[in-house]
Amino acid sequence: MGKLGFISLLVVLLSVLLGERIVNFRNRSLASRELVRNHLPNCVPLKNLNDGSEDITVFGDGLAFVSTGLKFPGMPSSDAPGKILLLDLKDSRMKPVELRMPRNFDLETFNPHGISVHKDTADGTVYLFVVNHPHHKSQVELFKFVEDEFSLLHLKTFRHELLHSVNDIVAMGVDRFYATNDHYFSHTFLKAIVEPLLCQPWTNVVYYSPDTVKVVSEGYYMANGINVSPDKRHIYVADVLDHNVHVLERIEDNALVSVKPVALGSLCDNIEVDPQTGDLWLGCHPNGWKLLNFDPNDPPGSEVIRIQNIHSEEPMVTQVYADDGHVIIGSSVAATYGGKLLIGSVFHKALSCDLE
Repeated sequence: MGKLGFISLLVVLLSVLLGERIVNFRNRSLASRELVRNHLPNCVPLKNLNDGSEDITVFGDGLAFVSTGLKFPGMPSSDAPGKILLLDLKDSRMKPVELRMPRNFDLETFNPHGISVHKDTADGTVYLFVVNHPHHKSQVELFKFVEDEFSLLHLKTFRHELLHSVNDIVAMGVDRFYATNDHYFSHTFLKAIVEPLLCQPWTNVVYYSPDTVKVVSEGYYMANGINVSPDKRHIYVADVLDHNVHVLERIEDNALVSVKPVALGSLCDNIEVDPQTGDLWLGCHPNGWKLLNFDPNDPPGSEVIRIQNIHSEEPMVTQVYADDGHVIIGSSVAATYGGKLLIGSVFHKALSCDLE
């Protein structure tokens, strides 16, 4: 075989490999899935949330924090800095209010992603953990919530080489948490192009504390949402590209061991846990290919999935809401309180719907 023939054969082999990788990623992203609408009654958009509401978490007596303004590579976004808003779910106006930030905090580069709340049982202080991506890097911010001033007091920034591509966190104390890394690589090109084509289970979960920072679970195609059971014995991790939620048991030294995966049939993002029932509520992307190749004329849809009795032999997985993108685009989180369902999105609006 001559040099030209060898080069031609190499080009053909690389083309075949690239084609196979693209087909594999399309399958992982459920590119062929078409969604049938499954709407809830009395769904209304929430005010002041036109730049996304990537994560929402309910705490206390009907209050909710909302992160908005995420700038995620490859997704539409606003030029405005990110914000944290507070929503009082007992107020019939359902109007989120922007929380004031301290002047010594860099608001211009604030790029909030996943959030988590820790409440000090001794004095009732509420702490908010926020995944932040200034200049598309990864770090975690710790704030103290000052309710009577509608403000957040910045206390600390957590950085570590193992926290290189953080998506979501779950607080386990005022200075410790579990975090998901949704990519293996840190470089933007490798994350956006090479990693999806390779599509390997290389992402992980990290435990952070003042004493130790370590990988405690790995083997995820794209580790995303994370949360904890009401009794703190189990951790739940959503693997977007494997279409499931992993149930993990906490053991000594905060290590995690796998219990089982629960199949979802969708690309699920953030996880919220009902503190009374233990049910999991997930905001999901029914067709990830449309989300990554955004076309306003054929927008990506939204889906909310509920998991009941997750620790039983047969958990009940139910689609609670579905829209083809004409009402809400790219749902990323679902949270409930008092018969209401809140649905947030990566870069679009947020909805409040009646569950009954």
